[in-house]
Amino acid sequence: MDAVTLALWAASLSRPLGSLSEWLGVAEAKLDEAEAAGADLLMLPEWMASHWLSFMPAGLPRTREVAWMAEQTEQALPALARAVAKRRLSLLAGSMPAPVPGGWVNRAHLLLPDGARAHQDKLCLTPFEKNPAAWLMQPGRSFTTFDWRGLRIAIAICLDIEQPALAARLQGLDLDLVLVPSMTELESGYRRVFDCAKARAVELLCPVAVVGVVGSQVLRGVAEPATSGAAVYLPCEPSLGHTGIHAEIPMMAETVGDGPLLIARNVPVGACRKLRRTGAEAWPGPWSADHVEIEHARLDAARLAV
Repeated sequence: MDAVTLALWAASLSRPLGSLSEWLGVAEAKLDEAEAAGADLLMLPEWMASHWLSFMPAGLPRTREVAWMAEQTEQALPALARAVAKRRLSLLAGSMPAPVPGGWVNRAHLLLPDGARAHQDKLCLTPFEKNPAAWLMQPGRSFTTFDWRGLRIAIAICLDIEQPALAARLQGLDLDLVLVPSMTELESGYRRVFDCAKARAVELLCPVAVVGVVGSQVLRGVAEPATSGAAVYLPCEPSLGHTGIHAEIPMMAETVGDGPLLIARNVPVGACRKLRRTGAEAWPGPWSADHVEIEHARLDAARLAV
């Protein structure tokens, strides 16, 4: 496959929900919209499951929210898999809590029309995700690459895409596409995730797609904001248009309805693959700094010695 069309849903948390069935109806409508636009894959943001908290039981404590969302996940995933099976496009269903020994992980699910499934657990957690008085998640322990429609793809959830140590590990994997579901509260978080996603496109010389939830969700009488957007980034190469931006919805804190759907047509995965082999302007290929000696010079000592 030389090109792929992606649909990125910057889902709004501002819309109140009355039930999981209502949310599933909205998700199916987005699948229909993405399929009608010719998308090969619809991508949902990180912590898509947090939208369900708008119909959580009254009085549910913070420390029980993850377990309750996991219960909804047991119903939501099979329903989403059935919806995908009726269509020709795949679905990255955002992320939801999944049980593991000792607690819960933040898990992104990839669902294919033929019934195949894959998942990726978040590796690097935010302070809220590690808070014993809140969600208290467990970090993932492995990173997986997947074969999808002849492409080698990977999923890096939100904060994971910001980690240089992980980025260095990815350089030798010959990735064709990286998917980054995200959830960020403030503009600062949005900038970190999206700017790092753009950097990864340069470093890995492959497209990187990133999308997050937007809008304010009122929980326990308090508005909890989400600020994000959607984008598909490319390597900054002359043959790809110089800027590194293939398609984007700019940052927003509020939106109307269900949130905008970005249709990124003809993402040039094949052209990027060719550039990784030969012809890139400056990309050196997978590069390690292990051979570089790190030194420290005391300039004050050098000045005193003069």
